[in-house]
Amino acid sequence: MGREGSIGGGAGAAVTEGVLRKILLSYAYVAVWIFLSFTVIVYNKYILDPKMYGWPFPISLTMIHMAFCSTLAFLLVRVFRLVDLPSAPPMTRDLYLSSVVPIGALFSVSLWFSNSAYIYLSVSFIQMLKALMPVAVYSIGILFKKEIFKSSSMLNMLSISFGVAIAAYGEARFDGTGVALQLGAVAFEATRLVLIQILLTSKGISLNPITSLYYVAPCCFAFLLVPWSVVELPVLRARSTASLRPDLLVFGTNSFCAFALNLAVFLLVGKTSALTMNVAGVVKDWLLIAFSWSVIRDTVTLINLFGYAIAFLGVAYYNHVKLQALKAKEAQKKAAQADEEAGKLLEQVDGPGDNRKGETQD
Repeated sequence: MGREGSIGGGAGAAVTEGVLRKILLSYAYVAVWIFLSFTVIVYNKYILDPKMYGWPFPISLTMIHMAFCSTLAFLLVRVFRLVDLPSAPPMTRDLYLSSVVPIGALFSVSLWFSNSAYIYLSVSFIQMLKALMPVAVYSIGILFKKEIFKSSSMLNMLSISFGVAIAAYGEARFDGTGVALQLGAVAFEATRLVLIQILLTSKGISLNPITSLYYVAPCCFAFLLVPWSVVELPVLRARSTASLRPDLLVFGTNSFCAFALNLAVFLLVGKTSALTMNVAGVVKDWLLIAFSWSVIRDTVTLINLFGYAIAFLGVAYYNHVKLQALKAKEAQKKAAQADEEAGKLLEQVDGPGDNRKGETQD
């Protein structure tokens, strides 16, 4: 009896240890993602802001990121063969043109606009404007018939928008160009996320961050060449070569951080869930606002914080609703599996019984 109790205690300890390890790993993935996302945002602000590093060429910076990510992804996939490309379904030319190219185009414009906004707006205000992402995703989801219109959801979206509007009203460094760029970035990013569901997920295509960069990054680089040749190339030609020579250490580490962030996103979403990333994003936004106010010395007003607090509550409620829907879906899936297993068990029990009955009658 003592031995049985010992075995049971050992199993319970093993289960507890396994659960604890899983929880600690989840927190580690969240911490790594927050750190890298935080680093990339602040690093981009440092490079692009005229008052800091003073290299105000957001398209060029984005192209450097895409070139760096394309090269690393190519080496990992084609040269070292550490990552396999999806084979079911295979990435054909038609599939690439119909699915990957539109997503790459939207991604390139989203990155261009969001990086450009750092020239005009503070880090804290940009994070407040990013709270509109659920509003954009929900609205575009309805437009593409991926979301169902609900009055409660729309009221939630309006509360988030109202909070962001108050934060914008209280912004000390409000700039119309910067706000338009950031709102455009949110709209293009939301459209990209919805199109990923429509064009890739619905066709059974699953891409990890390396294969995503392998396919999407060169496409982004090609699309960015058009605005770069019109907007930044003439300015770059007019300046002296010495003033345009980028610091390899600064741009190299910045590009590596951007690449590492893609890996962190994959780990976080793959090992936890996209919802976890949304919740972690809220924590990251508050940390960035605090950092922007305390270290960068950006002005954050009480109206800013009041407006963002309203938006934050709306986003928190949005995440809560998503979590409840996810739990309901998982419970429904488990119930369906249980019914299927019960049906198979009944078939196994009834089958031999029927045979024996037939033998008796004979």
